[in-house]
Amino acid sequence: MNQTSEVKESHFFDSKVLGHPSGLFVLFFTEMWERFSFYGMRVLLIQFLTAAVIFNDPMSGWGWTAEQAGALYGTYAMLLYITPIFGGVIADKFIGSRAAVIIGAAVMTLGHASMAFNSQIMFFLGLGCLVIGTGFFKPNMPAILGEMYKYLPAKKDGAYTIFYMGVNAGAFFGMMLCGYLAETVGWHWGFGLAGIFMLLGTIQFWLAKPLMGNLGILDKSSVIKLDKKSDLEEGEKSYNAFTKVDVFLMVVVGIIGLVYAFNDPLSKNNVLDVFAFLDTSFLRGQNIMIVIALILFLYLVLSRIRRYSRIIRERMYGVIVLGFFLIFFFMSFEQGATSLVLVARDYVDRQLSGNSLLIFNVINTLLTIVPLMIISWVLIKLAIATWSKIALSNIILFLCFALIWGAAIWMLYNEFTAEISAIKVSWFSILNSFFIIALASSVSKIWESKYNPSAAYKYGIGLILVAIGFLILGFGALGANDSVKISMVFLVLTYLFHTLGELFISPVGLSYVSKLVPARMLAFMFGMWYLAIAIAQKLAAILGGQVETIQENYSLSHFFFLFTIIPAVAGLVVIALNPLLKKLMHGVK
Repeated sequence: MNQTSEVKESHFFDSKVLGHPSGLFVLFFTEMWERFSFYGMRVLLIQFLTAAVIFNDPMSGWGWTAEQAGALYGTYAMLLYITPIFGGVIADKFIGSRAAVIIGAAVMTLGHASMAFNSQIMFFLGLGCLVIGTGFFKPNMPAILGEMYKYLPAKKDGAYTIFYMGVNAGAFFGMMLCGYLAETVGWHWGFGLAGIFMLLGTIQFWLAKPLMGNLGILDKSSVIKLDKKSDLEEGEKSYNAFTKVDVFLMVVVGIIGLVYAFNDPLSKNNVLDVFAFLDTSFLRGQNIMIVIALILFLYLVLSRIRRYSRIIRERMYGVIVLGFFLIFFFMSFEQGATSLVLVARDYVDRQLSGNSLLIFNVINTLLTIVPLMIISWVLIKLAIATWSKIALSNIILFLCFALIWGAAIWMLYNEFTAEISAIKVSWFSILNSFFIIALASSVSKIWESKYNPSAAYKYGIGLILVAIGFLILGFGALGANDSVKISMVFLVLTYLFHTLGELFISPVGLSYVSKLVPARMLAFMFGMWYLAIAIAQKLAAILGGQVETIQENYSLSHFFFLFTIIPAVAGLVVIALNPLLKKLMHGVK
């Protein structure tokens, strides 16, 4: 069977929406509701953990310090980037991408439902389900999308752009509506709303099966088996297999890393510290163990890379350099999930009244209604194109939109009828998604022009833009305290520059991994890439948890100027390494 006939026989290509297979928009909405739930919960996590304990009150939190909350969030975020490595392998070898997505979505639904109950056991059970579910879901949605466009490479960039908009639309509305409900009615209502949309998103994807054809179904006969003689890379004379030492080191590093991830929040909450016997006067035992694990991991990676021929070896060294600077980016950028949430709550002037409140409500209404109208129009187009095949799936989507329109109108009505109002803390978090949607296409045009910078310059510019964002907030925080608040304009500008920095770095990294790494090392290096992000997430949360300590001992500006210096220096260093990186890449652009 040739490629053309395969495309024609796939149900995915029988109907189209906006010039793309209608199945793309099934994936779009599935991803949108998953991101709605994920970010809707995430924006509440630090707020809930650090909120004051108030007996028998829906606004009661757990009263944790920023350091304790940061330790738990850091472990949660770290695991979210590690479990997809295993979820992708399980899907590829055993169950297929579609089954993995459904399993992941169902487990995440249970996680969100658990967090809707006012119980510590259910809360931790919910976080565990979200970590496991994300492991199955996260790597396999893009895999299905890639399979859908296997024979339509010219349309793939446009498809990923549309898909990426679904990601950000879900994050935008999740943080806005779950955050608003939690901050006005009660935390567990916000967690519960996230679960409702996760459940409905799972059902609509499952009911879209008649449109899916065989996409995402595992065909074991097509699994590629490596031939040790024919699958040699350029310059190789023998097959470079994993040795017993490699496997042993991976197991040791994995065990140490996993124990550390759980030990950090447990020890900071005085529950358990398994590494306490290694404590010294200047360094905690768990930090000694994680340093040992990182040294072993670096030895593992470098020793394996050295077994390849020179050109391949140097290209992978280039990937490691980029991965190292990626840690500095996410360590700074991800303050948006920890310290910036607390800053918005405690130190930003969010009170509005009179004309200021009216102007904000008009802007907020446009931010809410215009995207909802556009996405609702896409939903109608999808329903017209696919009603005969997946009527029930479309009905579920219409139910989702009826709920989201109802929640949005209720939120806007409450704000317009209030004489004095405080902007919700979670509202600031939506700015990242809004700026991505508004600016992504403009930034991407730079990559298609003669001004397209090299990888080192993209990383350097991205890091410097993040530094500028913190510099602005540092100046805004000069003299800020419990009674003198920061103008919210400074926080808005910070999110603007952070988003610009993200657009310079995030879409670039995985592309270079796929270009520079040989096929047999690709899964391993992708895993290493996600591990770098996981480490950065943990570091971001640990450092973000120090915001209260630094504010009490020095000032809030000191905290932000620290995050100005770190990414700025990293950005200048990676730009200075541009000639070396070009040499290591050997012509790959």
